Amino acid sequence: MERTVICKTAQDMENLGREIGEKCHAGSVISLRGSLGAGKTVFAKGVARSLGIEEAIVSPTFTLVQEYDGRLPMYHMDLYRITNEDDFQMIGGEDMLYSDGVCLIEWSEVIDSLLPKNTLFVTIIVNEDQSRSVTLRGGEL
Repeated sequence: MERTVICKTAQDMENLGREIGEKCHAGSVISLRGSLGAGKTVFAKGVARSLGIEEAIVSPTFTLVQEYDGRLPMYHMDLYRITNEDDFQMIGGEDMLYSDGVCLIEWSEVIDSLLPKNTLFVTIIVNEDQSRSVTLRGGEL
């Protein structure tokens, strides 16, 4: 599956995250790709809301992983500061990848070979008019 959606506002991005989150199940993995400020965390907020998570969703840039409880656990990772797969494994990343929750990973390029085959890749590109082109590829959603 591949489709591209244009998000003109942050609310559009969050709504797209909600749409995807409603289809998530135990073991869902979502790779979020895009430049700094593209809207990855806003998308993650939408996924969280669809899982019944009401607490503030923030990018886990310095903590690497934020865990949230909802209808399914959500593991929100930011691998911007991870340099290789060994670093990822040292933080217990594989346990979360193959868990009973939903795993959202920002900057997942560093662990491409570890990602499950059913990973949904969400690539966000900032357009000249500041809208976002969001391409959804793969996954079981």
